[in-house]
Amino acid sequence: MGLLTEGGSALRDRIGHAIFSRVAGPDGPDNRARIHGTPGPRWFGPERPVRTVHGDASMFIGGLSALLLQSLHPLAMAAVAGHSGFRGDPWGRLQRTSTFLAVTTYGTADSAQRAVDRVRAVHETVRGTTPDGEEYRAADPRLLCWVHVAEVDCFLRAHQRYGAHPLDAAGCDGYVADMARIATALGVPDPPVDRAGLAERLEAYRGELRATPEARGTARFLLLNPPVPLLARVPYGVLAANAVSLLPVWASRALWLPRIPPAEGVCVRPLGTAVTAAIRWALTPTRPTSTRPTP
Repeated sequence: MGLLTEGGSALRDRIGHAIFSRVAGPDGPDNRARIHGTPGPRWFGPERPVRTVHGDASMFIGGLSALLLQSLHPLAMAAVAGHSGFRGDPWGRLQRTSTFLAVTTYGTADSAQRAVDRVRAVHETVRGTTPDGEEYRAADPRLLCWVHVAEVDCFLRAHQRYGAHPLDAAGCDGYVADMARIATALGVPDPPVDRAGLAERLEAYRGELRATPEARGTARFLLLNPPVPLLARVPYGVLAANAVSLLPVWASRALWLPRIPPAEGVCVRPLGTAVTAAIRWALTPTRPTSTRPTP
């Protein structure tokens, strides 16, 4: 039995390392040690909802869903297509995003502020014109707010559906308020601080949203031609299907993403729960001396 247990732990470590190295990059273990081990005050204490949400494997589904929803703003999509290197280096972009979330969620206040300052400096350089002739700036407060509310909505929806410990009503409002702290630092004016405000803000953008060819191309890239190893295609496909199921119906229709609501409840969601649980299992350290990080 001991050998079986030890073998299972080794398998868990190998799978967890493979997943984490993709998400956090080669510097992930060092970054985690620095983020969690550096003493000092934090923006968020250990009891805050943002730590519960961002530390759960449901973020894999929430992140995919957020990318799809965010793409429906033509100006945001143009900025990503023209400046992010998303297609050329998708894993690099994911690693930078995950590191930013980790630093602002768990790191010291000084580290979080430095991370925000770096992002704001990059935003100041991102500007251009869409194929339709509309000018955009990544530092535009209204555009920043759209990216923020789409992200918060998808992260929270994913956690409530697939998270190990869904939040209660107060916790959900607390998560939106925690994320507003980060959004304000990034330059978002008056971000929503509870779920009601989040829903109102999302609805206020509906008139600006549409699926451009770039948005639909991004959806095809994320869902049909993902840059993942062959062995990971099936679990990734499950995550992607569940990311689509989180979207509002109008959003999935705009992106030409097929959905069969009866099948979502019977097949898609249970599989999503199972794959998320498997990722959570793989990313859970098997022994106190393990240096493998959690998401």
